[in-house]
Amino acid sequence: MRRNLKPNVVIRKGLYYYRARETVEGKRKELYIRIDATLNSPEFDAIYWAIKSGKHEPKKVNTNFAALVSSYMNSRKYKDLADGTKRKYRPILEQIREKNGASDVTRIKRSDVDAIHEKYADTPRKADWYVQILSILFNHAIRLDWITSNPAKTVELFGAQKAIEPWPLWFQRAYLDRATGPALTAFYVGSGTGQRAGDMVKMEWAHYHDDYMSVTQEKTKARITIYCPPKLRRFLAELPRTGKHIFARDLTTGITYHTLEKHFRAVRDAIAVGVPEAAAYSLHGLRYVAAVELAEAGCTDAEIQAVTGHKTLEMVQKYRSQARQKQLSKTAQEKRQ
Repeated sequence: MRRNLKPNVVIRKGLYYYRARETVEGKRKELYIRIDATLNSPEFDAIYWAIKSGKHEPKKVNTNFAALVSSYMNSRKYKDLADGTKRKYRPILEQIREKNGASDVTRIKRSDVDAIHEKYADTPRKADWYVQILSILFNHAIRLDWITSNPAKTVELFGAQKAIEPWPLWFQRAYLDRATGPALTAFYVGSGTGQRAGDMVKMEWAHYHDDYMSVTQEKTKARITIYCPPKLRRFLAELPRTGKHIFARDLTTGITYHTLEKHFRAVRDAIAVGVPEAAAYSLHGLRYVAAVELAEAGCTDAEIQAVTGHKTLEMVQKYRSQARQKQLSKTAQEKRQ
């Protein structure tokens, strides 16, 4: 049974709107104005007649992630979840609220979600879980009429077996042939220090002295000091100092991880046009170039860990084991001759 609605009032997803029509550049366009009140109440009638007379000023809706997380956690959909599921969701929801609270949900694109996914690539399950929680939030934003599509919906997840591969020499050479600006700096700083891209963009010139780079790792919270190899020192000596940061945006601020990832992606995608295999390599894989080179040089686990800052030895042992297998294959095959 239809409710007794006033002219031009429509119901969309259980909410009341005044449907107005306007002409923009010669085209008729429908505009839906929310009537945030109980149907046929005095407040409803006041808003309705204010809209008709052109005197209504809609309440400004805060569409940032802090508001979205709060709205979702107060929603019936979240409250109906099992307690165990809530415990799984809550840490990521709180992390999103803390780190991205001020970001406008309506301005997020698929490429932004890809960049976030890539940022956590060294822990694939966490990266996938982060994107899955974002997808849930975006679906909630659609229900709130903030956005019309879910930018996380088509992001390709790593899956449980995803492994981040170091860049092979052919890809490194192709990358250096094309890279300029922040993309080129990322290669030398990343392969030289073995640090994550999120930590690289925070490096300041003041952190570099006496051939050492000091870094506070975002993931481990550890403060480490890394001796820079000659290749990196030569590059930094010639790099113009245009601001406080090595990856400078202006005099006082550095570029963001997302910006650096976009510079990398542009170079990687250009290579992939001619060599499709290039699409498999990520910005995070640059961190493991240092680990592989150190392992192939015969460094111990502790020596590699001192450079990369890995909290556990699992990844360090993986690359040292690969390097040892490669060397043993050579000595074994030489014995056949």
